[in-house]
Amino acid sequence: MKKECFLLFAGMIIAFQAFGQQPTDQEYLGYAKNSFDRLKELLSIPNDAHFPKDIERNVQWCEKEFSERGFKTTRLDTETVPLLLAERKGLNASKTVLVYLQVDGQPVDPQFWFQDGPYNATLKEQAPTGGWEAIPWENLSTQTFNPDWRVFARSTADSKGAVNMFLTAMDMLRDKKEAPNFNIKVIMDFEEELGSPHLPKAVRDYKEELAADMLIIFDGPLHISGKPTLTFGARGISTITLKIFGPILPQHSGHYGNWAPNPAVRMSRLIASMKDDYGRVTIPGFYDGIFLSDEVKETLRSVPDDEKFINYKLGVAGGDRVAPSYQEALQYPSLNVRGLSSGWVGSEKRTIVPATAQAEIDIRLVLESDPERLIGLVRQHIEDEGYHIISGNPTKEDRVKHYRICQFSAETNYLAFRTDFDSEVGLWLDRALTKAYGTTPIKQRTSGGSIPISPFVTELGIPAVTVPTVNRDNNQHSPNENIRLGNYVDGIKTMYSILTEDL
Repeated sequence: MKKECFLLFAGMIIAFQAFGQQPTDQEYLGYAKNSFDRLKELLSIPNDAHFPKDIERNVQWCEKEFSERGFKTTRLDTETVPLLLAERKGLNASKTVLVYLQVDGQPVDPQFWFQDGPYNATLKEQAPTGGWEAIPWENLSTQTFNPDWRVFARSTADSKGAVNMFLTAMDMLRDKKEAPNFNIKVIMDFEEELGSPHLPKAVRDYKEELAADMLIIFDGPLHISGKPTLTFGARGISTITLKIFGPILPQHSGHYGNWAPNPAVRMSRLIASMKDDYGRVTIPGFYDGIFLSDEVKETLRSVPDDEKFINYKLGVAGGDRVAPSYQEALQYPSLNVRGLSSGWVGSEKRTIVPATAQAEIDIRLVLESDPERLIGLVRQHIEDEGYHIISGNPTKEDRVKHYRICQFSAETNYLAFRTDFDSEVGLWLDRALTKAYGTTPIKQRTSGGSIPISPFVTELGIPAVTVPTVNRDNNQHSPNENIRLGNYVDGIKTMYSILTEDL
């Protein structure tokens, strides 16, 4: 009898709260202020996945914080560091929502951070002369809150900020005696910046533990306008490493400058041969299979991009012309040179013919892309340019036999995914954000970036939608990464609104 009364009472509370008033902006701000010290603590833990001991500290922190909020945590072991699964049951719930959070971050180079270390979260405000200047952390509690203040540290935006927003939204649920009407499973990834190499196998191995009806991803930046945004897909990613060989050792450019082949020049010509002056890939067949219907083009035009403003923020006079618009360009696979290296530059420059030149390439995949086919097209193009392709270092025999030699290696980290706007998860998230902000969120067909979501979509058979929360100008993956605090407060509002929207 007592149990029945408890369930009835709990159900009444949930039913009442579901129709109750939304929290005020001041309430969201109050909870944000109470969470800032916890955010600083989380950001202080180094999280480069190349260092498993540091990752273990992050895992333990997440275990503690989620357990304190009523979640049962389980480590899903992989060959390296575990994934962490946190589960919380909803009362009489018939649906289960899987939430993806990323906890690891990009490597850091402290010399390029304008503060006392990348993991020492620093509060900053815009300086009158431009740039950012540090202000006391205590201002968060003692001064009038400025939404344009920013916290600078590695992973503020990508994506520990989102982790702490979620925990704060759960605190609001607790204090208001509310509960979602669905089960929650949170999967935390600690190797995302390495390409989540063990995640696909883990999803297969732990398919039962991860079973859900839908997936939402709290990651990535909002539309450049800063308005509430939903993104219904993401591109996948393949990577290629090229290495071209010249003389067996760097040679004096006076003695051998007109004789020894220069690998830097050869690499430049090879890369230039892959694209035209407008940025379009010239390799035959690279864009095959991509067709944008009039309906899709209309959907893309509905995204309120100001392309002149985008170019202004990027500091460029104009973009490439892969497609007529920014949104359309994201619907095609890309071929990007993400790094080049040969010889020495700057204060270390010297008059030599380099021995090697190396290029790192990423291919962003769309749903229609076959990564093996695209990698094969690039490889064939290199062969057609007269290169002998090898997988390791050239032997002396290779060097004297072949005029052009290229070391080639490639891998695919994960595929693209795309979800329909009118899917159950899409309609649910649209209701939640519309109720919270009084306006329909911007809906993007796909994001330009890549996240390791396709294994969940394909193995679990569930739809997925990304709910971005952070400012777009956050220096993601770069020195001086930051999060705008107005976005942080709104991120708590977004997550709370989703957690309290009936499914």
